[in-house]
Amino acid sequence: MQQGTRPNWQVGTVFDIPLFIDSSWLVIVALITFLDGFEWQTTYPMWGTGLAWASGFAMALLLFGSVLCHELGHSLVAQSQGIKVNSITLFIFGGLASIDEEAKTPEKAFQVAIAGPVVSLLLFVLLSLTANLFAGDHPIGVLTGSLARINLVLALFNLIPGLPLDGGQILKAAVWKATGNRFQGVRWAAKAGQTLGWVAVSLGLITILLFGSLGGIWISLLGWFGLRNAYSYNRFADLQEKLLELTAKDAMTRDFRVVKATKTLREFADDYVLSLNRASTYFAASDGRYRGLVDADQLNVTERSLWDALHIQDLVQPLQEIPTVKETTPMVEVIDRLDAEVLPRITVLSPAGGVAGIIDRGDVVRALAQKMKLMIADVDIQRIKDEGSYPPNLKLNEIARNILSDASSESTETPSEGQH
Repeated sequence: MQQGTRPNWQVGTVFDIPLFIDSSWLVIVALITFLDGFEWQTTYPMWGTGLAWASGFAMALLLFGSVLCHELGHSLVAQSQGIKVNSITLFIFGGLASIDEEAKTPEKAFQVAIAGPVVSLLLFVLLSLTANLFAGDHPIGVLTGSLARINLVLALFNLIPGLPLDGGQILKAAVWKATGNRFQGVRWAAKAGQTLGWVAVSLGLITILLFGSLGGIWISLLGWFGLRNAYSYNRFADLQEKLLELTAKDAMTRDFRVVKATKTLREFADDYVLSLNRASTYFAASDGRYRGLVDADQLNVTERSLWDALHIQDLVQPLQEIPTVKETTPMVEVIDRLDAEVLPRITVLSPAGGVAGIIDRGDVVRALAQKMKLMIADVDIQRIKDEGSYPPNLKLNEIARNILSDASSESTETPSEGQH
């Protein structure tokens, strides 16, 4: 999930996990400080103004400390499963752990999801016990008692069964376990999250309009946040499923030229490289067979005096020595190879061993857009081709890596025939 383009500040690391603070976090710190400071100044006048407001500020910091512990619960369990945790970010609606990949099984997904609420419940118990050690109007007793109740609410609220909440992750794991289909789990939990989001938005608006309560604004904002992320989960599942249905043949283009291997470098330069309709890729052929990929960049390091003596064949990289895939190669493998080997494009071979087409990142995005019936302008596709990178919101490299990792895990865990 992304939270927009607001700046994040790294404030340290916890268990080797970078900790960031979103700029929106400052808003909620100020709000909690004001509300609690004002309330405690009125409720406990013996504290004095300074202590009341200092306690309000401490409450804001302790609240986000609790949120950090909650996210660490998810993160440490994920790390114990060999999953990389990229960061934890505190923002206006709480915290967000950025986990590199999904758990490999529904059981492990459940463990990651439940860990956060379990930590919050443990904090509720510990803080409640601490609060009982002090008098009812003692600042430490008031702080720990209030924080205990907030952790209980945090745990119970997160157990609501709808994405992006932890309860939604638990529901996803349960449906995944029951159906054997992770995408079904995501869809069920996302739809539940969408329903809950609309309920929260409606409830907030009713609260504002009928009762004039400003608290309805916060409820509506929470609902909007849930809606946005639930829809994101649903789109992400759609993208993964459609990607699994694509092969290299679906994305390849014939955006290349075939030239005679017997042409001299001078002829090649005059007829193709220096022309206005220069292609991005050239293949050499002779006697009706592809000989390989023409390394046109070699012209720049070859003496012009030799251009009439040398032939295209002298610049050819044989097909056996260049990165290739078959027409039937799954698209996720194509994406992974483009990323892992830092390739601008990859060659697709026909069943007979000839060149069937080429694929670059723009071709991948175009094929995926057509599969999902999305409108992407040709100028945007060309920009992807020129820049050699996918749009940031697609994260195709990560998706492909996760899918291949899942497939590898499943093949490893599936016993072979005859094994007991």
